[in-house]
Amino acid sequence: MSISSILVTGGTGKTGRRVAALLDRRGVPARVASRSGSVRFDWTDETTWDPALAGVRAVYLVDSQDVGAAAEVRAFTERAVARGVDRLVLLSARVWAEMGDPAGLAVEKAVREAGVAWTILRPSWFAQNFGEDPLIAGAMAGGDLRLPTGEGQEPFIDAEDIAEVAVAALTGDGHTGQIYELSGPRALTWGQAVAEIARTTGRAVRFTPISDEQYRTELAAAGHPDDHAEITSALFAHIRHGRGAALSDGVRRALGREPADFASYARRLGEAADV
Repeated sequence: MSISSILVTGGTGKTGRRVAALLDRRGVPARVASRSGSVRFDWTDETTWDPALAGVRAVYLVDSQDVGAAAEVRAFTERAVARGVDRLVLLSARVWAEMGDPAGLAVEKAVREAGVAWTILRPSWFAQNFGEDPLIAGAMAGGDLRLPTGEGQEPFIDAEDIAEVAVAALTGDGHTGQIYELSGPRALTWGQAVAEIARTTGRAVRFTPISDEQYRTELAAAGHPDDHAEITSALFAHIRHGRGAALSDGVRRALGREPADFASYARRLGEAADV
């Protein structure tokens, strides 16, 4: 295996694959790792850690989001630092800080205490969830997205912007010790976002606001586990109560420019449908 300078965990995910692609376009050696990729990486299998870390200087971290995520990240970063890694960039979430989520904040704490340069990214909901999240994209494909978000607004962030901030932190100066809260430039209700996608792409898709009880009932009928309903219900309630609408300046702070508007994502969806 060739020596790489940056390890991208979650390398096949929404942000990981974009980080890897951007590093490749810029000619930066990177090792793209995931549970199913050519470079295998599994948070629950420590035998995969050392091979993935060989020759690595910096790591883009996407944690498992399981109950043991903080312990996994702490153990992994200790191993990484011992093997010469001197820079860590963590994908966290803005909502974990807004809700005071102990699990998400414990993962951040593990990275901050690793003893090397660190940067934490806290994005809002991804614009790409409308096309790439299995639950949301599946409902969009069926023509009716039904969620308990009410009239709550969210400043959806383009995952391409997350990747650009991540690459800047992985390869550039001035990002050590920074927590970048990342959002788009305007907040929309989920209904407005779906309407924009429908208008731009010509797709017959609508948004139907439902109650939390309806949402849980429909998830259960579709075979989703109770813990999934519990987590997502809490996240959607946060939006419904207007607690996620604030704009963040992280993209401007990290890149010196404004974040991409949701309209640019909707246009790309339309262009992809025309191909």
